[in-house]
Amino acid sequence: MKLSRWLRVLPFIMLLALMMPTAHAASSDASSAEQQAQQTPYATLADMLENEQTRQQLIDQLRQLATQQSDSAAGESSESAPPAESQKTSADTSAEAMSLPRQVASITQSFAENVGSMVTGAIAAIGSLGSSSAVSSEPAFDMSAFLGALFEFALVVVGTVVAFFILRRLASPLFARAGHWVQRDDGPSYLLKRTVAIVLSLLLDVVVILLACVVGYAIGLFGAGDQGSIATRQSLFINAFAIIEIVKALIRMVFAARYEGLRPFAMSAEVARYWNTRLALLVGFIGYGLMVAVPIINNSVSLALGQFASLVIMVLAWCYALSVILSNRRDLHDRLLESAKNASLGFFAVLQRILAKTWHLWAIAYFTVLLVMSQVEPEQALPYIVRATVQTLLAFAIGGIVSALLTRLIGQRVMLPENMRSRLPLLEKRLNAYVPNALKVIRVILLVIVALVVLDAWRVFDLTGWLASEAGINTVAMIVHVAIILLISALIWVTLASVIEHRLSPETGGGEPSAREKTLLSLFRNAIAIAIVTLTVMIVLSQIGINIGPLIAGAGVLGLAIGFGAQKLVQDVITGVFIQLENAMNTGDVVTAGGVVGTAERLTIRSVGIRDLSGTYHVVPFSSVDVVSNYMRDFAYHVGEYGIAYRENVDYAIEQLHKAFEALKADENLAPNILEDMTVPGVVALADSSVNIRIMIKCAPGTQWGIGRAFNKLVKEHFDAAGIEIPFPHTTLYFGQDKNGGAPPANIHVLDGYEVLEGQASAAGQTPAGKASPAPGASTSSRKEDDGDRERLPDSDEVDGSDDGGR
Repeated sequence: MKLSRWLRVLPFIMLLALMMPTAHAASSDASSAEQQAQQTPYATLADMLENEQTRQQLIDQLRQLATQQSDSAAGESSESAPPAESQKTSADTSAEAMSLPRQVASITQSFAENVGSMVTGAIAAIGSLGSSSAVSSEPAFDMSAFLGALFEFALVVVGTVVAFFILRRLASPLFARAGHWVQRDDGPSYLLKRTVAIVLSLLLDVVVILLACVVGYAIGLFGAGDQGSIATRQSLFINAFAIIEIVKALIRMVFAARYEGLRPFAMSAEVARYWNTRLALLVGFIGYGLMVAVPIINNSVSLALGQFASLVIMVLAWCYALSVILSNRRDLHDRLLESAKNASLGFFAVLQRILAKTWHLWAIAYFTVLLVMSQVEPEQALPYIVRATVQTLLAFAIGGIVSALLTRLIGQRVMLPENMRSRLPLLEKRLNAYVPNALKVIRVILLVIVALVVLDAWRVFDLTGWLASEAGINTVAMIVHVAIILLISALIWVTLASVIEHRLSPETGGGEPSAREKTLLSLFRNAIAIAIVTLTVMIVLSQIGINIGPLIAGAGVLGLAIGFGAQKLVQDVITGVFIQLENAMNTGDVVTAGGVVGTAERLTIRSVGIRDLSGTYHVVPFSSVDVVSNYMRDFAYHVGEYGIAYRENVDYAIEQLHKAFEALKADENLAPNILEDMTVPGVVALADSSVNIRIMIKCAPGTQWGIGRAFNKLVKEHFDAAGIEIPFPHTTLYFGQDKNGGAPPANIHVLDGYEVLEGQASAAGQTPAGKASPAPGASTSSRKEDDGDRERLPDSDEVDGSDDGGR
């Protein structure tokens, strides 16, 4: 799962602020005791008075303090002023305090003055190195003592660092083994194993750091200086080493340049190595500079020179950070735009596009404010900055890790076992629709929480106070209640829908469900869905503070109005309910409803969808259905009537019908659908040209049409074989009579044979081009092909006609 690229620069932005204030605090704590014990105000004052520049600066500061004291005295006397005047003064003061341009101007002025004083003090301190005053009680600088202390300090530093690298070298196989252990598994437990491996690797790294610190303390106690005691400088370095290396261990945990399996976020080894190197360099430079070098300068040389060194360190760090930000501006911009194209939500895509265009501005502004505030008000601003930075860093780190896990889960499909998939065919599809959407909602909520925590860190929004207030408690309770309601509704729907699908599945113990069960269970599932959605919406609205009483009353009135205005719809629904209760039709039945004959493909509570023989789909409202004719219930009959000529024997014809039925039963495909022997009611009509015999074949429902077609074919074959004539409509030619009662002659030309050549009939012995022409006045019976390609052919029986005199 890929992490958004902006998270790769975020640790760099935050770590400088994390280290610098901590360094200031550590330097203040470490040097405060020695300053109180060793610093001599008289000697410092004498050194400043010897220097012309510092003497004038001291005079200016004393005059400024006198002015402030007079102002404070005037303020105390104004306490007895009238209340209106004091209120006006406080209002003006608060208005000035809330003025942002005034604050920016004041901070800028203070920063410039402090930088100037630091530079002046540093120059004066450098100039006064090695000088001594007659009134100074400070002992002279002892070079031999300084070199001895420097050797002991260097011994502790080298011993601690060497022990750390040796222990890291010994622990590196464990890191490599943990990375390979994670990479070997890509199954469902991959995330858990990777998290465990990363946490254990971090703990091992911290243990190595602490052991190196123990070695450093042992060298300081027993290998350097007096036995059983350790100098403050040495202890200061070991404490700083522990803090700085633990921060580096956190950086190694995030990037893991050497072990891909321990890298929590997807990035190339080159990118991980780049950021790991630069962040470690920045942390080491700021940490050891502010937590080791500056306190030593404060204690050993001069406080003014230590403050100047702190300023130089921060300026160099600011320049380095600025160069890294500007060098990666275009690359990170492109990566953020590419990540925005693959965002799972449009909201995240918009945020990433905005961040792509403005991230460098935010980073530069952050470092600039950090530099200024660290020099203007280090005692007040630095605790605030460190708290806000740590809280912001933790919020983004935890939010990024959780978001990465959710993104990985969103990309994975829920896979059910094969037996469960066969029994509940729609459950997997439903879960794959619900789970990603739920995770997307959780990601949005997570983003809102991270934003609130960050705003609270920088005092834009009081998250703690809001959560403790009644409004915050009610809002959180409402969100929890709504989430529980939605979860319960989803569980109820999934459970009931799965039970219905289990009953409808042919793989269950009950076997293939009947058509009635399929229809009723499908309608029941739709009704459950409507009921759950309606109740869930009503309960959620009530939880978010909306009074649903008027809504329910309005829905009742609206339903009544709809009932009066939509009588046809009500009639459709009521008729549909009774049709379903009476089991008049089911999905897949061949029915006649509303004058339409076909297969019922879809049944709702209001209408039925019927597809007729031509494939046309009809939607028939139940209000237009007076009679439902179902051809698919229990059994069916093929009822056939077969006509024979009057000269044929009826019993013989019935015998041939039985033979045809026996041949029908011999068909393996049709025999299972024949339920009983054929019934012959007998002669049902003496028609104009035929004697009609009725038969009935009882068969399975839905098979009567196929059995009827097969039986008709067999009846035709058996009647032809038995010579039984099946009457059909024909035309009789009448030549008429003259006044004397005689008939005109009918000249008939009899052909002994004919042959067909290329679709034309010709008499035997004639050329293909020759055609036999009947005598004038002759008439023949002929059959004409529909396509006109065949010549008219004479009937097989020739009519030998003559006039009355020749009979």
